Amino acid sequence: MERIERLPQNGAICLIDADSLMYYEMDKPSLDEAVYGLDERIKHMLGECNTSLYAGFLTKGKCYRYSVDAEYKAKRKKNNRSILFPSLFEYLIQRWGFNYVPELEADDLVSYYSYTDNRKTIICSPDKDVLYQCAGMHYNYRTREFLHTSPEEALKFLWLQTLMGDSTDNIPGIPKVGIKTAENWLKDRNKDFEGFALKKYVEKFGMIDGIFKFHQTFRLVYLLRSKEDVLRETNLILPELTPLKEEYLFMDPDIPFPLTYKWRVDKNFNVIEVDQNPGPYVKEIEL
Repeated sequence: MERIERLPQNGAICLIDADSLMYYEMDKPSLDEAVYGLDERIKHMLGECNTSLYAGFLTKGKCYRYSVDAEYKAKRKKNNRSILFPSLFEYLIQRWGFNYVPELEADDLVSYYSYTDNRKTIICSPDKDVLYQCAGMHYNYRTREFLHTSPEEALKFLWLQTLMGDSTDNIPGIPKVGIKTAENWLKDRNKDFEGFALKKYVEKFGMIDGIFKFHQTFRLVYLLRSKEDVLRETNLILPELTPLKEEYLFMDPDIPFPLTYKWRVDKNFNVIEVDQNPGPYVKEIEL
């Protein structure tokens, strides 16, 4: 992956994988400080990418991968969300116009639009799965670095993941196959990745279980990138990308945040009910 300095102004659209943004800010001492932190991170991101155009995406609820494997992400802590998390989620939707799509993760959405939109895009994410599996220009907003992933590098990373799985998301892959083994297997290979990976699964698990586990793992690690992909997994048809400008929305200074939201949370701070009556807190302005 090629490392890049700050980009020249080129009118690109920032595709923001926003899930991590909330985790970075949710432990701030107050909601005001957390909201300020979100604003500063997004403004810095757009400034580094030298553009005012963006589309932000969030994950809400369980995605289709849980139907592929009920143990998907099962090892993640269930109570690691601050009580501020629901407010930050709503703030990104109302203040910045971010969106979510049921059954899909933010990772899938930035991947999908980076491949289906004909305009220049920059994926903004700290997630290695997104940065290395999607071809194109990317900005890691955790390390504040640019990198470019070639189509060949993206394809090889997908098959590395298929072979070794992803312990962070509780995707097992082939037992005892880590990054070094997988890289060694693929280092001189430029084609027929799928045939090679399937062969390794069958060697380990036998024909029936090997084919099943290969198919399951591939569906779990693969980021959706086409209309056919989305239809196959969810029966959804996604709209065309409509980017916003940084100045598109503004908060009415006479109506302070937080909004008049009431929610109930379970013992793990997951929102289980939202009763909203926010009023016109976000207004459009003429550009």
